[in-house]
Amino acid sequence: MKILVCITHVPDTTSRIAFTDNHTALDKSGVQFVIGPYDDYALARAVELRDQTGGKLTVLNVGEAETDPTLRKALAIGADEAIRVNAFPTDSYFVARQIAHVAQSGNYDLILMGRESIDFNGGMVHGMVGELLGIPSVSPVMKLDIQGSQATVVREIEGGKETLELALPFVAGCQEPIAEWKIPNMRGIMSARTKPLQVVEATPEDSLTKAVSFSLPPAKGAVKLIDKDNVGELVNLLKNEAKVF
Repeated sequence: MKILVCITHVPDTTSRIAFTDNHTALDKSGVQFVIGPYDDYALARAVELRDQTGGKLTVLNVGEAETDPTLRKALAIGADEAIRVNAFPTDSYFVARQIAHVAQSGNYDLILMGRESIDFNGGMVHGMVGELLGIPSVSPVMKLDIQGSQATVVREIEGGKETLELALPFVAGCQEPIAEWKIPNMRGIMSARTKPLQVVEATPEDSLTKAVSFSLPPAKGAVKLIDKDNVGELVNLLKNEAKVF
């Protein structure tokens, strides 16, 4: 089985976010970048499936040279090879086109990625890739099992869960609890240094959207501290100021 896992290169959730160039670009100084958390779930399940079924596991990122350490970490976790499309990921459509181009030439049986990235939270790429390749796309997938050329997936829907059966190939946007995150061990870290990381140039695609500017959420307002024994004042503030009832 040939598995392709698409990963994002995103700021760690504990990083302090600021903008530069008149609020048109992320200020990357001092920011720690990681594999997207949802992509980590996809990668962990892909490693398990590769070990169960044999074959090859490839990780893919659309990004510039600064994302190479993130790809090396994915190799240390268990991927066999990595591909970086040498381009800045301008928007979801551009990224999907690049993924689809690589997938077409690679003839993959299964394409996994996170349900969304945690920087833009668009949740659109998996659907676009499926449409561009003419194969099914399912998200958010919480469970994935493979038997031969057939798959059983459980995905989250409004108000519950849905179990689907479908044939390979398809695209899945993954989330917890599809697998537990895997932490690279020393052997994996050492072997990642020699695993192939191929850099390919992007296909000429136009971006359909452009970020005009970014802004941070409003600062939290002042709070009032009420003595734990002063229930009357608390009720009065909740009723007359907060208007909660």
